[in-house]
Amino acid sequence: MSTLLEVKDITKIYPNQPKPGLDHVSFEVMQGEFLGIMGASGSGKTTLLNVLSTIDIPTSGSIRMGGKKIQELSQTQAADFRKNNLGFIFQEYFLLDSLTVQENIAVPLTLLHESAKTIDKKVMELAELFRIASQLKKYPSELSGGQRQRVAAARAMVKRPPLIFADEPTGALDSHTGREVLGLLQQLHKQGHTVVLITHDNSIAVQADRIIRLEDGQVV
Repeated sequence: MSTLLEVKDITKIYPNQPKPGLDHVSFEVMQGEFLGIMGASGSGKTTLLNVLSTIDIPTSGSIRMGGKKIQELSQTQAADFRKNNLGFIFQEYFLLDSLTVQENIAVPLTLLHESAKTIDKKVMELAELFRIASQLKKYPSELSGGQRQRVAAARAMVKRPPLIFADEPTGALDSHTGREVLGLLQQLHKQGHTVVLITHDNSIAVQADRIIRLEDGQVV
């Protein structure tokens, strides 16, 4: 496997905080890997996700993807980078209540100005894969938690991004639905997507091929 993402000696220092949010963190994410990043609350998981996804900028160190130092991108370039390369699945779903399921899944393709015919085809393919084809005309408020997370997963992969971040994706779900969502992540992985799963739960992290553990902003 080739290297997809290279994190080298990343440090993130926040003003007026006694310890760095990240302290000389280094690792690689391989193409097609299912990587777990695990740590307790306050260990640096969220800070790491923010710098990996260009939402925040590290104080020092480098993050490379596709040969680019992504922390050196301008705000516009970073937004384009996220749009073209990253998919996100969050604990809180972040679906748009005013849009139907079909429209929610289609959002990334709409931003990429895909044709209506292409959008409809791709949305239906994923709706069938995630068993939500019968829900496409409904709104998020009409769905169960598990169905909403399926919609979020479909939206994350509809543009076939090279890298998918799943941030505590089962945190708001019961155990049965949580297992379903982990099954979705395994599906994404089997389809060739690189998945980075961020969690505090060891029973969830063990689903990954490899686990990186964070403690006080350091890889331990």
